[in-house]
Amino acid sequence: MRENKFKKIEQSINEFWSENNNNKFDINNPIVRLHEPTFNSEEIIAFTKQMLTTNVTMGPKVKEFEKKYSNLYGYKYGVSNNSGSSANLLMLSALTSSITENNLQKGDEIILPALTWSTTVWPVIQCGLIPVYIDCELDTFNMDPSKIEEAISSKTKAIFSVPIYGNPCNMDEILSICKKNNLMLIEDCCESMGATYNGKSVGSFGRVASFSFYYSHHITTLEGGICVTDDFELAEMMRIIRAHGWVRQVEDREKWTKKYPDFDPKFLFVNEGYNLRITEPQASMGLIQIDKLNEFVEKRISNAANYKKSFNKYSDFFSFQETTKGAKNSHFGFPFVVKKNKYFNRDEICEYLNKNGIETRPIIAGNIARQPANSLFEHRISGNLKNSDNIMDNGFSIGVHQSLCQESINYVKLVFDNFFKQRVVN
Repeated sequence: MRENKFKKIEQSINEFWSENNNNKFDINNPIVRLHEPTFNSEEIIAFTKQMLTTNVTMGPKVKEFEKKYSNLYGYKYGVSNNSGSSANLLMLSALTSSITENNLQKGDEIILPALTWSTTVWPVIQCGLIPVYIDCELDTFNMDPSKIEEAISSKTKAIFSVPIYGNPCNMDEILSICKKNNLMLIEDCCESMGATYNGKSVGSFGRVASFSFYYSHHITTLEGGICVTDDFELAEMMRIIRAHGWVRQVEDREKWTKKYPDFDPKFLFVNEGYNLRITEPQASMGLIQIDKLNEFVEKRISNAANYKKSFNKYSDFFSFQETTKGAKNSHFGFPFVVKKNKYFNRDEICEYLNKNGIETRPIIAGNIARQPANSLFEHRISGNLKNSDNIMDNGFSIGVHQSLCQESINYVKLVFDNFFKQRVVN
């Protein structure tokens, strides 16, 4: 009886989705968004079914989701959480815990790119560490390895790499610098799911890495993130910090209960912590999304190649992100940097695109070192940040997501062509 009732619910969801979520391009009302949902009625049904069980707090579905995602790209341990931002906070909180072996200490410096999102930086501050900003490469948009060594001081203990817009960093050079200077490598891969460097998945080069399942990313659990590592003890500490600082959800609970036998093991707190947990309905949704990831990434790669081929004729006016040698770029978006010219600037072309239904946005947060929040905390800037400044002042991106059809891509090309016909005198 219950199964029959749910079949009716399932049918209703499918019908509603089919009637109200037609993503076909309409030339009479052209809209090309930065992002479109990666999910459909299949994920909504799974989410709803889990909700109806009333088993919604973190449980077996979350564990299954963590294992499936980790296995996909060969990570040993996955610790899910409620956002990519929380994933970064969780990693750094675990790395700075006094219980963690080979941990980071308050006052240690971490080298990171100036061109990044804010939540690469905020957890560094929140954990008592000092961010050191370096410039990016103008072609790849990633942190410039040649700038790393000159940024190293006696306080430097780690490098925080960020593959920008799905483009892997030059990991050979970064790892070489880490080895030479005895530095820890941490990876923020929130925008780079599915990307590889020399055939190896991003997130598998350092001690620990973060990914995001935010609504606009490669796959989604609506909100959500995951930390991956091959370090069992570090994974355990992240499980502890993720849920209040208690040991209820660690794999080796006996280690702690033997050490503290006088406490109820369900309420044994061994470290400071937060509530960063993901839910069972989200995990149910994520289990379906994982199966679609490779398909989505390949579609993004195809769309980006289509754009690049078409827009190369405007290379006198734009520079484009170049994929790192030996890398597979999973293309979070399709970025442009407007070159200095007498015909138009970044704001003018973005205004034209937006008026014609093509959504645009700045590249990441631009040069995060220029943001006023930096006045509130200790930080250091190494060298000039001219490339990051240039991208902040002149860069923008458009969508390259899996839902783009050829008609919408053709429309984008047409709008660009019309803009140049109007603004550029041959």
